[in-house]
Amino acid sequence: MIEEKKKEELFFAGLLAYEEKDFFEAHEMWEELWSEYYLDDKTFIQGLIQLAVSFVHLGNGNLKGAKSLLKKSTDKFSSYSGLHRGINIDKLKQQIVIIKNEYEQLLTVEGFDWTHIPDLRNI
Repeated sequence: MIEEKKKEELFFAGLLAYEEKDFFEAHEMWEELWSEYYLDDKTFIQGLIQLAVSFVHLGNGNLKGAKSLLKKSTDKFSSYSGLHRGINIDKLKQQIVIIKNEYEQLLTVEGFDWTHIPDLRNI
């Protein structure tokens, strides 16, 4: 029971950090959840980690890394649909396509519109 509580705490701590645009911290929380516990949806959590790290790379000026991790996250979400852990996966996938298209248009990371970052709780 304590383990289940810890898993929930890590998931929601990652979600909160993500909402606060602290993508590195979100990655850290979800990475601990992913690596330390058995999860039925391990692939989904890995997709969230990769999505967050894509934005970490973008913030660090690494457009190539951002594109790579966004693609990897898309692959991880491919077998999910509907609502999962309170996140609308279908809308998330649509928003990832928008981000992917924006990444493709960028010449430098400074041109990225950060308002396109998916709001995981409100999609």
